Amino acid sequence: MSGTSEGPAPTTELDRPDVTESEIATSSRTESLSSPTSPTSPASPISSPSPVSSPSPASSPSPASSPSPASSPSPLSVASPPSPASPSYRAAFAVAPLAMAVVDREGMVVSANGSLATLLGSDPDTLTGAVAADLVDLSSDARIWHAYREVLRGRQAKLRCTRRLKHPEGHAPWVRVTVAPLPADDEGVLLSVTDLSTRRELQARLRHARLHDPVTRLPNRTLFLERLTAALEAESYERSGTGRIGLCHVDLDGFKAINDTLGHRMGDRLLAAVAERLTRCARESGRSRAGAPLVARLGGDEFALLVEDSTGTEQLADLAESVLGAIQVPFDLCGQRLSVSASIGVVERHTAGTTPTALMQAADTTLYWAKADGRARWTLFDPERNAHRVTRQALASALRPAIERGEFALEYQPLVGMEDDRVHGVEALVRWNHPRFGTLTPNRFIGLAEEDGSIVPLGRWVLRTACRQARRWQEEHPEEPPIFVSVNVAVRQIRDSDLVADVAGILADTGLAPRLLQLELTESAVMGSSGRPLQVLRELSDMGVRIAIDDFGTGYSNLANLSRLPVSVLKLDGAFVRGFPYEERSAAPPNPADEVIVEAMVQLAHRLGLTVTAECVETSAQATRLRRIGCDTGQGWLYSRPVPPDRISELLGASGVQAGAGNP
Repeated sequence: MSGTSEGPAPTTELDRPDVTESEIATSSRTESLSSPTSPTSPASPISSPSPVSSPSPASSPSPASSPSPASSPSPLSVASPPSPASPSYRAAFAVAPLAMAVVDREGMVVSANGSLATLLGSDPDTLTGAVAADLVDLSSDARIWHAYREVLRGRQAKLRCTRRLKHPEGHAPWVRVTVAPLPADDEGVLLSVTDLSTRRELQARLRHARLHDPVTRLPNRTLFLERLTAALEAESYERSGTGRIGLCHVDLDGFKAINDTLGHRMGDRLLAAVAERLTRCARESGRSRAGAPLVARLGGDEFALLVEDSTGTEQLADLAESVLGAIQVPFDLCGQRLSVSASIGVVERHTAGTTPTALMQAADTTLYWAKADGRARWTLFDPERNAHRVTRQALASALRPAIERGEFALEYQPLVGMEDDRVHGVEALVRWNHPRFGTLTPNRFIGLAEEDGSIVPLGRWVLRTACRQARRWQEEHPEEPPIFVSVNVAVRQIRDSDLVADVAGILADTGLAPRLLQLELTESAVMGSSGRPLQVLRELSDMGVRIAIDDFGTGYSNLANLSRLPVSVLKLDGAFVRGFPYEERSAAPPNPADEVIVEAMVQLAHRLGLTVTAECVETSAQATRLRRIGCDTGQGWLYSRPVPPDRISELLGASGVQAGAGNP
């Protein structure tokens, strides 16, 4: 039997000081009980012999003489324990289940019991005279070897360590070795060896169960993160390799439907089958390289393939393609033929400077992109797209505080009559004066506000501010016909708030007449209105508020519902107007289809008693055509860009809005 050369085992005994107070105390108590009473040690008055009657160590008592009463032991005296060399101690040592050996101060085995011989795979007689340190591998580690020598010299009370031995039959058991001094009269130390193999095997099985998924038998998220963390450590990639790492984050499309319809047992079988195909893809990918990617189940229907020392995005793209192809092949499970697809987020980058958290976040984000782009595909991580996502998230988290801090402002764009070129109304357009990103237009944050519900307080603020400004214009220009203000309203404002009460309260507070307020909703929102949204629109219309359909002609145009909706204005989408040529003398002929469509919508609206506003009017030629078609009002850069309130005040006093008159 010989020890391994693997060095010291990770034991708690080697992590603490070699000698502890409890071990020293234990050793002292053992010596006081097992060694004979020293002449100088205190003895009990009951059991100590009289100094007068004690025989000299050199003399022996005469057979004829009888002991004096003073020297005979008292009936209450305590008998000293037998010497370790007594037959009873030798018998117990020989048959003890604990493997033990007595070792002299030179480190040679004096005697060994059968348990030690069995553990080492040898005969007890052959162990006598052997070097004890070689039997249990104490010399291969400098720290253990030094501590062992200190015990032999009597400078240390005890040594305890864990070693792995080499058995003649081929296995390598883990053992705990304890070396402790024998009583003072017995020169040497006691070596005891405890077999830890069963415990180690149990620990290994428990660790495997803790780090592997029971359904697919793949490494779980915990083990995956351990491997990922180890791969990103500097000493791991600086020694060799490409210094790069790749990750494919796989998610099954529609797995929940299979679970819900066929049951979780069938879902588990599908996951196990998917795991087998992923493992096969990884194995095939690793044939031409140093090692196969690690396949793990992260949870639910999510898997990951970790590629250490990747060679670039092409390698990860090939792996993702093979995974997609493997999963798209139908599965035959218990008579059921199932077809699923997968979405994969692919990340490949330099290992230096990358953290496990950053890599997993990038993979998760890229997987979301693959889902959003249509599923059944792989998507490569794009730093620019991710920066946009981070910015979007930053804006979303700052929306509500920005409303409270007053970071929003309104600009107004004139709505000009096509016949008289006068300002009939304005559209209020919100701007966010962000302290970091500057002035942001609605397309940067309105969608976010609708997602998290902050559109309700923001919309309420816009409505109040616009109505207050419209009333101020009316007071500043009493000689001019009052203009209306048009405010955009999101469907969520109708569903998540009492819009009717808000409008009524704001109109009452500002003193603005209901007919001078116009609320704009998108075509899909208005045309699909039913139930409470439709009821709200009717109540607002009954109040005298004008309802306008924004971007008409490009959304959900269910014209059959147009007559039943409380709508008073149609705003034609700018795509139709942009189809007109910019100049009368333009080389490109006008598109008759656009004009026919616009003319038909204008006539339809007029037949239904509605007015029409054309958006994105940018040239005089477009304005002329729209006027000839019969459009009522126009809005666009031809008249003015969105401007602050004071610029609108200047336009109100003008007899007519000339081209570009309102532009800065």
